[in-house]
Amino acid sequence: MSRLGSLKLLMHRLGMLYVVAVCARDYRKQNYSGTNERPIEFSFLFKELVEFWPEKILDVGTGMTALPHLMRNCGFHVTATDNIKDYWPKGMINRHYHVINDDITNTAISETFDAVTCISVLEHIPAHANAIKSMYKLLKPGGRLILTCPYNESRYVSNVYKLSESSVREKFPFVTQAFSRKELDAWLSDSPFKLLKQEYWQFFEGEFWTCGARLLKPVQVASDLRHQLSCMVFLKPMSSQLSGGVK
Repeated sequence: MSRLGSLKLLMHRLGMLYVVAVCARDYRKQNYSGTNERPIEFSFLFKELVEFWPEKILDVGTGMTALPHLMRNCGFHVTATDNIKDYWPKGMINRHYHVINDDITNTAISETFDAVTCISVLEHIPAHANAIKSMYKLLKPGGRLILTCPYNESRYVSNVYKLSESSVREKFPFVTQAFSRKELDAWLSDSPFKLLKQEYWQFFEGEFWTCGARLLKPVQVASDLRHQLSCMVFLKPMSSQLSGGVK
């Protein structure tokens, strides 16, 4: 074996040892603090993927999650992106999947996809309308956007963590919006999506996300009952189809 080959093998082994050590550390430091919204969101997402069965998926705002890896493990062709430069000022490395640095509000991606997934990400993007427009552009005709976010049917909040009732007191470097029907209608007006599905989920006793006591178990409810999160599917119509929505 050449010196270069030996050096590459040594670096590979050292890298593997480091990854194993980090995974073992994370395993030992586990503390159960209650489940979050991901089981609801991921269940909604994978049920939609099973129904739609896309080939190419774009995951927007991957962060450090394993979601793209899970979708790839199911056989889908997955591209993962995040605004690493602006949203992660200290840098970010995803141990599960390669993540492309891209600002979805001004995307540099030119290819199109059968599906776009945006799971609990849009609420952290102040220019959310631009993000929706970009995701519409990146979808093939007939493609679907699967979106989850904090939601209140009648009232928008620019940052739920600043509400006096919020249980979150940490100073995060990002906002967490709660969208409403008004923003949803504006998205549909700006981009001729058709809203195929919308679920409403209650996680807390209060009106907004993180407000009030957390329920022991999330409950799916009707739009006129108290809820703090919504799971939605948008269709980019074929040229012959009309846009529209469901409520």
